[in-house]
Amino acid sequence: MSAEDRLKELGFELPPAPKAVGVYKPALTIGNLCYTSGHLPLMPDGSLLTGCVGKDSTQEQGYDAAKQAGLAILATLEAHLGSLNKVKRVVKIFGMVYCTDDFIQQPAVVNGCSELMASVFGEDAGVGTRSAVGVAALPLGVLVEVEGIFEIEN
Repeated sequence: MSAEDRLKELGFELPPAPKAVGVYKPALTIGNLCYTSGHLPLMPDGSLLTGCVGKDSTQEQGYDAAKQAGLAILATLEAHLGSLNKVKRVVKIFGMVYCTDDFIQQPAVVNGCSELMASVFGEDAGVGTRSAVGVAALPLGVLVEVEGIFEIEN
């Protein structure tokens, strides 16, 4: 089953592909790799999921935000590549979690994005390398920011 078919079957709605609001590209292809800039947890209505995990948001809310950031990445990939079916595999996911200094479950939060990618691209191709770190602040007070590297069809 194709990535686009899986996405539909899972019932996920992609937000609008985010536009650059600074001096950067949302996605850049070099050879057979597509790099995405950091994506925020953008909802289909254009709103963002904000808060600080461990203070005013739970680990589960962070997980949901990471999944939403992953959907924003998929929207960017679809807009940039023309189809999610051009993605051969996830190479790397890097997730940053806005959290208190005593919160240590960043990997569990970033699983929201990682599990989404595995669901869309399959258990092998959808799982790549990953980093998950906690940070003291993120743009606009969002819960997470996630970027990715993807192998694509030439």
